[in-house]
Amino acid sequence: MNEKLTWRNLFFIGSMLFGLFFGAGNLIFPVFLGQQAGSNVFGAVIGLLITGVGLPLLGVASMGMTGSNSVFDLAEKVNRPFAYIFTILLYLTMGPLFAIPRLATISFQLGLAPFIGKNHQNFVLLIFSALFFGITFWLARKPSKLMTYVGKWLTPIFLILLGILVVTAFIKPMGSLNVAPQGQYVDHAVLSGFTEGYNTMDALASLAFGVVVIDTIKSLGVKHPQQIAKDTIKSGLISVVLMGIIYAFLALIGTMSVNKFPLATNGGVTLAQVFNYYFGSFGSLLLALIAIIACLKTSIGLTSAFGETATEMFPKFNYQAVLAFAIGLSFLVANIGLTKLINYSTPVLMFLYPLAIVLIIISVLNPIIGESKWLFGITTLFTLIPAFFAGIAALPKAMQSGLVQRILVWNDYLPLSQLSLGWVVPALCGLLLGFVISRIKREK
Repeated sequence: MNEKLTWRNLFFIGSMLFGLFFGAGNLIFPVFLGQQAGSNVFGAVIGLLITGVGLPLLGVASMGMTGSNSVFDLAEKVNRPFAYIFTILLYLTMGPLFAIPRLATISFQLGLAPFIGKNHQNFVLLIFSALFFGITFWLARKPSKLMTYVGKWLTPIFLILLGILVVTAFIKPMGSLNVAPQGQYVDHAVLSGFTEGYNTMDALASLAFGVVVIDTIKSLGVKHPQQIAKDTIKSGLISVVLMGIIYAFLALIGTMSVNKFPLATNGGVTLAQVFNYYFGSFGSLLLALIAIIACLKTSIGLTSAFGETATEMFPKFNYQAVLAFAIGLSFLVANIGLTKLINYSTPVLMFLYPLAIVLIIISVLNPIIGESKWLFGITTLFTLIPAFFAGIAALPKAMQSGLVQRILVWNDYLPLSQLSLGWVVPALCGLLLGFVISRIKREK
């Protein structure tokens, strides 16, 4: 039994966690932010790092600090029915009904679609997604091997390929950072970066991946809960430092790209233009490799986390069978109904996100404010209504009937609702009330 992990193993676990987090969306997003922020890019990056990097770190830390072995364990601190509903919704949307199939389609769109005629894209997507999910299943079969597959192999390859672009872009910059900012980035760069980082949904992913980190640490022989917590936080810190550095570099590249290209509708267009600018036709191949590896890493992690959580919540389930179910459903969704499903999954994600942040914050504050069912329960209760409003607001326009519009009028009364942060003030009120009641109960 190991009393604690070596720095070498911590680095590989941190590398694995970074690899699980950093999908193609994380690659595209900061480039687009850089284009929009212009000369205010440094302020925007600071805001992005607070939520896009800080929240995922707190999410991983919350699992370690509370001694939770899974999202279900963490959510059970509210109550058992909430734990079942929250965990099932989280893993279905971050798993086969949304995030996993989207990884296959994003990697296809960035990697292969530019080389294929539109008439053949559906057929090629079918073949590509079958291979993509076949590899995902094969590498997710043994969770104890994730550190090797992702931390030691895929992540270093990804970083080397991406490093080629970053080094080239700073040796031969496309221009200065003196670019006019756009929209809210003109006057509110930090706050805009903050809210955009909040929308990356990485805090939800941190809860899903926390269980993978904890299981990996245990498989290396660490058994003491306090040491597991420390090693979880250390590996999480390594991961988010890597994420922060790459976010900053990509944002700066996005800003400099405005000197050569017009503002794009999304970061994927800009990234393709930048690769082509520096590497010509080889750039398209390089971007294809980076996008496919980025998505594959995250797909392996989400599938493994889905399987481990399902078998913990329902012990009669077989891990391999759950993986096969998740992969099969992801394959169908990716090829049949992803666009429509996104319309229904996004409201669920927007409902879950405030609840997840509240769980994370209370857990991290656990050493200071204590742990109490009243604290978790009342704070969550006060967050439920604004979280419900956030989910309703994310419904497709076609589904926003007269009743929905009347509900959303109430949402407008919440402070910060225009920034998608309407849940913050009610949650703080619930936290204060829960803290007071928990203290009174303790004294009695």
